[in-house]
Amino acid sequence: MVHISRSQRDILRQRLFALASQRELFSEESIANQIERLLEEVLYNEPLPRPQPRLLDDPDDDQRVVITGIGLVSPFGIGIEPFWSGISRGRSAVRRITLCDPSPFPCQIAAEVPDWNPHQFLETKDARRMSRSSQFAVAAARLAVDDADLNLEALNRNDVGVLIACGATSFPDTEQAVQTMLSHNNMRVSPFYIPMALPNMPSCQVALHLDLRGYNSAICTACAASAQAIGEAAAIIRRGDAQVMLAGGAEAPISQISLAGFCAMRALSSRNDEPERASRPFDLQRDGFVPGEGAGVLVLERLSDARRRGATVYAEMIGYATTCDAYHVTAPEPQGAGAARAMQRALASAHVAPQQVDYINAHATGTIAGDIAETQAIKQAFDEYAYSVPISSTKSMIGHLTGAAGAVESAAALLAMQHALMPPTLNQEDADPRCDLDYIPNEARPGEVAIAMSNSFGFGGINAVLVFRSLTA
Repeated sequence: MVHISRSQRDILRQRLFALASQRELFSEESIANQIERLLEEVLYNEPLPRPQPRLLDDPDDDQRVVITGIGLVSPFGIGIEPFWSGISRGRSAVRRITLCDPSPFPCQIAAEVPDWNPHQFLETKDARRMSRSSQFAVAAARLAVDDADLNLEALNRNDVGVLIACGATSFPDTEQAVQTMLSHNNMRVSPFYIPMALPNMPSCQVALHLDLRGYNSAICTACAASAQAIGEAAAIIRRGDAQVMLAGGAEAPISQISLAGFCAMRALSSRNDEPERASRPFDLQRDGFVPGEGAGVLVLERLSDARRRGATVYAEMIGYATTCDAYHVTAPEPQGAGAARAMQRALASAHVAPQQVDYINAHATGTIAGDIAETQAIKQAFDEYAYSVPISSTKSMIGHLTGAAGAVESAAALLAMQHALMPPTLNQEDADPRCDLDYIPNEARPGEVAIAMSNSFGFGGINAVLVFRSLTA
């Protein structure tokens, strides 16, 4: 089989249309001969250069966007160290739910943020007036700024933007408001309920608490949201609308109302007797995803600015694409066509060939249909190299953080690059013949990661893909 690029395919299509319009395609034999001749011309006489990432000494540093800070609130705890320790050692953060009574539901397990204390980052009054997800967002943003060694006082705060995503509005606060309304005749709902529940509040609370007066918005596209936030933040910097962006996602969905809804969809694992073994992406015995909570925020800035202030750079953000399946409100397109298209476009925007990707952090939630569709999508996007590229799902350890998943998993990919160690997919025990790629089973794998991809796919058929490149590889 001859494999051609999209550009070469476009050239072939144009020439075939030209021949057809000139009535020069007369018989099956002439069609075959002319197509063969055109293939030779396009593939050999007019070779297209193999896509390459930009050189490390590319002079146009103002258009290159890098990540210089990571802030995490995860089911392993606060900060980078507990998160990396957990995923690199293949530990599970899944436990029985404590944030609400899960006993009425088939799923009674989740990956909660342990011992959360918002007063580490917020005044008591402020914390009380914020949703849990906004608390996570402010904490992760502060941690990211500290990790980037970013002196906000030295910056023009009008040029520092915030783009924090979420998958939905605040389920726990909505649940509490409804319970209060029903039990107290509508009169005692908190006046802060509406601002707690608005999807733009995590971004706004970060801006308020860090006094950031630049670009501010929110993305609410289910499980693809924070990957889109990171990709769009890079574009915002490139077009000159911000000098620095804090981008990522925050989610705190664990409540009876979310459990009821997801269980009604049969989307959640019911392996309650073995919480640590419940999240098992790509495994034959998977039975749904495990909900999680947390936040991930990245600091993005121009490479030229990062070099000027002597910042440590995790990686350059070189590729991003987003597509829509337009297939079903919750189910993925079975062959993964939309997801494959997002991966292909992200690689094209990065000027990277599939064979140059060293690691993929998969979306892979642990649903039967979703993991099969993503496997098919990777095969379409990477062709034969799909069987060689290392892939893993960190959701096997931290559950599915929905709107925050893309940001936290991007952090996992960036840390894999930094440590030359790819985290595993936990609970790989019974191979699914429909999921037959290299999923780094059960133990982390050493290896240089110069280029990494992170996939995030959401309800509504939204697909978002990010590509990162190390500056030190």
